[in-house]
Amino acid sequence: MPATETALAITLADVQAARERVRGSVYLTPCAHSRTLSELTGQQVHLKLENLQMTGAFKERGALNRILLLSEEQRARGVIAASAGNHAQGVAYHATRHGIRSTIVMPEPTPMVKVNATRRFGAEVILHGANYDAAYAEARRRCDIDGSTFIHPFDDADVIAGQGTIGLEMLEQVDGLEAVIVPIGGGGLIGGIACAVKSLKPDVRVIGVQTSRLPSMQAAMAAGHPVTIDAATTIGDGIAVRRCGDKTLPLVQKYVDEIVTVDEDEIAAAILVLLEREKTLAEGAGAAALAALLQKRTSLQGARTAVLVCGGNIDVTLLSRIIERGLVQDGRLIRLRIHLLDRAGALQDLTGIIAKHGVNIVDTLYNRAYYGVNLGDTTIDITMETRGRDQVDELLMALTENGYRHSRVI
Repeated sequence: MPATETALAITLADVQAARERVRGSVYLTPCAHSRTLSELTGQQVHLKLENLQMTGAFKERGALNRILLLSEEQRARGVIAASAGNHAQGVAYHATRHGIRSTIVMPEPTPMVKVNATRRFGAEVILHGANYDAAYAEARRRCDIDGSTFIHPFDDADVIAGQGTIGLEMLEQVDGLEAVIVPIGGGGLIGGIACAVKSLKPDVRVIGVQTSRLPSMQAAMAAGHPVTIDAATTIGDGIAVRRCGDKTLPLVQKYVDEIVTVDEDEIAAAILVLLEREKTLAEGAGAAALAALLQKRTSLQGARTAVLVCGGNIDVTLLSRIIERGLVQDGRLIRLRIHLLDRAGALQDLTGIIAKHGVNIVDTLYNRAYYGVNLGDTTIDITMETRGRDQVDELLMALTENGYRHSRVI
């Protein structure tokens, strides 16, 4: 059933009121034009850098708006939330700033960078369950026992209105804005932004991006109501939501023009592009919107586009793996298994060819016993840094011309 005005959780007035409420307490993040990304994507790209917020993500906008609307009795009883990290930090930071006790229930696999940050912001952190659903159920159980106020990460009108303040800022920061691209988890972020943007500038296109592993909003749009999809792991943990919100879906139905998906490798590549080209650190969810542009998933054609980098709280070990995997995909890191004669000078001859082509060796594994080699032969696995695929192709051709059998090691 299509959304109607009476079904909507918020209006433009709610977003505008939220902006006045949180003004001065959240950072007015830049929305700067990127010439490099504009050339890469064919759009006029402006990056809205919510990863620069105090807690490293947009979530504190909605959390603060909800906290500021608590009654004195609610403030005295404290607040509780369930979160994989960013909402947790937003609630913890602003609750502590206002002298309110906060408890956050987080799934056990939550990256330690987010757990430690939440504790540092003053919350009591409880690790419970294998996923968000289990953490959510535990938070609700505790809420019923101690009477604390539950702050939902997305399906709450005040939270949605707080996130919508980003939309007001983007309209003011980008002259002639034609499109905004926003990651989607439960829908609170895009619901608030879309309401603000479309209410003021109906011609601006609003495009949502989900990970292909958890396209819960796409599924809800197809069904016409929220549906629960199968659990899955994703590097976009900030948008890893199995069921969109009851309050957010009508907003998306009314205001969002298009929803697309991106896969894990595409998100990882976007993280690397932001880090290398823009010197900007984004988590998986934070890079999803740019990933859609880089992979040309949207219907945009040369539009002046605001791309939301919604968060930058990424575990450093995951970041290390993403960088290494991205280098492999770009052809700048390659591992070859090369067969050669087991004789003096054979390795020197081989490395001479590699050096001649300007390729840097970073690791080797020399082996006589495995990989089915003949007696008198050997193999060597060599990991190398290159300038890219063209240089790799030149090296492979040279190895073949010099009689070396070789294969890539995946």
